[in-house]
Amino acid sequence: MGDYVKFLGTAGARFVMARQLRYSAGTFLCLQGQRIMLDPGPGTLLRCARCRPPIDATTLDAVVLTHSHIDHSGDVNAVLDAMTAGGFQPRGRLFAPAECLDGPDAVVLGYLRGHLDGITVLGPSAVYALGPVGFRTSVRHRHPAETYGLKFNSDAGVVAFLVDTEYFDGLADAYEEADVLVISVVRQKPHPSGSVMHLSVDDARRVIQQVRPRQTVLTHFGMTMLTADPRRIADQLSAELGLDVAAAYDGMALELREP
Repeated sequence: MGDYVKFLGTAGARFVMARQLRYSAGTFLCLQGQRIMLDPGPGTLLRCARCRPPIDATTLDAVVLTHSHIDHSGDVNAVLDAMTAGGFQPRGRLFAPAECLDGPDAVVLGYLRGHLDGITVLGPSAVYALGPVGFRTSVRHRHPAETYGLKFNSDAGVVAFLVDTEYFDGLADAYEEADVLVISVVRQKPHPSGSVMHLSVDDARRVIQQVRPRQTVLTHFGMTMLTADPRRIADQLSAELGLDVAAAYDGMALELREP
């Protein structure tokens, strides 16, 4: 298989994570030979070992965090420890926003940092490289933690991960070059309080309609999404928009093919 994405978990929000109604593990990317773990939430190391075929975390080239919240970073230290063989084989890179590394909500243990080949602090709308793989951050998302989406170059063009945020003007513009769009849709409908900074189905529809990616994958589901059935919602969006929209499931592999 060439470039691909494997969804080790598709849980979003605290109750789905706490009850493990969907696994809260991260997303594995294999791009141009680079092995990347994105947002290793709780259970990532276990799901690496249990998925088929297994993913050997000791062979990872990098870990990338989009923000510090526990459903995105709960297993980051275990995964970094595995990647570096407990420090006996220092290697690998970490990419993360500053809040993940410094301050009261820092999530990466100090002793592990010296085991890495490098740590790169992510900022808004910037360009980065991991070997042959280039990627860019989005504008800063509107979320309680410092959060950035990611846009990777791949065999299939630009593969974008639109992670946790509330909807705002300019959000879709930040992902307009996406050929494949993975979008976190925590809620079926906006929270009545208006204070929950996550996308709803209507928000996702607006983004997809403007960006018009070749392929869209919904993920990171909260309770209201699970109750409504993500696959049914994806089918409805496909029919409404005339675009390829799918719902991720735990263990799903998405092969990234040239158009």
